Amino acid sequence: MDFALSEEQTAIFDMAHAFGQEHIAPFARTWEAAGTIPKELWPKAAELGLGGIYVSEDHGGSGLSRLDATLVFEALAMACPAVGSFLSIHNMCGGMIDTYGSEEAKAHWLPALCRMDKVFSYCLTEPGSGSDAAALRTRAERSNEGFVLNGTKAFISGGGYSDVYLTMVRTGDDGPKGISAMLVESGSAGLSFGALEDKMGWRAQPTAQVQFDDCRIPASHLLGEEGRGFSYAMAGLDGGRLNIAASALGGAQAALDAALAYASERKAFGKSIDQFQALQFKLADMEVRLQAARVFLRQAAWKLDQKSPDAGKYCAMAKVFVTDAAFDVANDALQIHGGYGYLADYGVEKIVRDLRVHQILEGTNEIMRMIIARQMIGGR
Repeated sequence: MDFALSEEQTAIFDMAHAFGQEHIAPFARTWEAAGTIPKELWPKAAELGLGGIYVSEDHGGSGLSRLDATLVFEALAMACPAVGSFLSIHNMCGGMIDTYGSEEAKAHWLPALCRMDKVFSYCLTEPGSGSDAAALRTRAERSNEGFVLNGTKAFISGGGYSDVYLTMVRTGDDGPKGISAMLVESGSAGLSFGALEDKMGWRAQPTAQVQFDDCRIPASHLLGEEGRGFSYAMAGLDGGRLNIAASALGGAQAALDAALAYASERKAFGKSIDQFQALQFKLADMEVRLQAARVFLRQAAWKLDQKSPDAGKYCAMAKVFVTDAAFDVANDALQIHGGYGYLADYGVEKIVRDLRVHQILEGTNEIMRMIIARQMIGGR
């Protein structure tokens, strides 16, 4: 059993970290205030292979593993969790197309996705179906040309910003077997967007409802087989949960690093506050939690790469453990900063706000616990 990263994996982490520190970190607060990420960033990321992390090299991707991807998103989140997580959603779409798309679909969509000439968003959640995703109501009816979509998706990262929307729609009866996956291009007739949401965190990401009103798409925009969309979505979310956990881990590590530096500089009662045992114990607990989270996350990613039968359970467990630990560590880092932690200039309050949503999206942590318990009980 070898817990060390390979030389290649270390290089992947270092490359992503350097990119984030140069191209994202200096601008993170500006982009948060603007409520958007400049599209000029994405081709720069694509030049490093970050536009199609899971996509096979035959279609312009990097062909990396799920474990490799957790390194990328942990490193990017040390610059800004919101920006790194947005890129993870684009890559989840790429992975789904590469896995389930026909050769024609792969040839049509993946080159532009990998170059990030086109940014992809993922549309599953609806105003009336969040945790109960199989209850979605957005419907696609067959037409002579393909499909006509009607319905609304909610909380969509990149709503009104992205170029393509990988959308889960109902093509059959109620329940998971009636759901299909389709790709809708920006500019399609009948596609519109709600107002931008005013969010607690992830404010650099434009987030809006995506609305379909007799939105017509060609039959070729069906991804994979009709009626298999829900299984595609759930499989995609296993990897998505790892990426969201990795992004939380990176943000929390940045917060801990900031707290450690601050504690060595801040003086109180005649000495730096890192000389007080109470604070030393807090720092030690924060380090323990992040190191444990990191090992757990990488084990879950390894299981997903190995197609282990219990990979889904481990992805759910890692998502719960890592995102809970990361938020607590970031919150403790703010506390160590005292009043300064509450100020935007120090950057820690932004991390706290950004990481809160990691306990909610890609399946709430309560739903993760349901998944874990069901597999425990069902496996008896």
